[in-house]
Amino acid sequence: MNQTSDPGCLGCLGNIIWLVFGGLFQALNWCLVGALWCVTILGIPVGLQCFKFAGLCLWPFGKEVAWGGGAGSLLLNVLWLLFGGLWLAITAALNGVLLCVTILGIPFGLQCFKIARLALMPFGAQVLGPGEWY
Repeated sequence: MNQTSDPGCLGCLGNIIWLVFGGLFQALNWCLVGALWCVTILGIPVGLQCFKFAGLCLWPFGKEVAWGGGAGSLLLNVLWLLFGGLWLAITAALNGVLLCVTILGIPFGLQCFKIARLALMPFGAQVLGPGEWY
């Protein structure tokens, strides 16, 4: 396990500050898209994934994203991009760019970029908490 996987006191403080500088906004975006997906019966599994990733947007420090998947994940990711993922990725990336303007905002901007990448390819990705292995 690496040193950055345990959020500790600084990670907790970073998560609290994160809520103010973009975390709450991004989590609400994920919840909105998840609710739209849940309107149809076929979209409910996608909507439930959106709600899980909204939790990551609220508390990202100390969590890692493991990438994997296969052909099914690729097909779902293409559909996802067309119907909601691109918008989430753009908003997270723009928020990340704005936060990286200052030196103190760089760690928060990097979390935005992690969420933007997740917004582009959420299927086949797994969010790992502290102490979990890939």
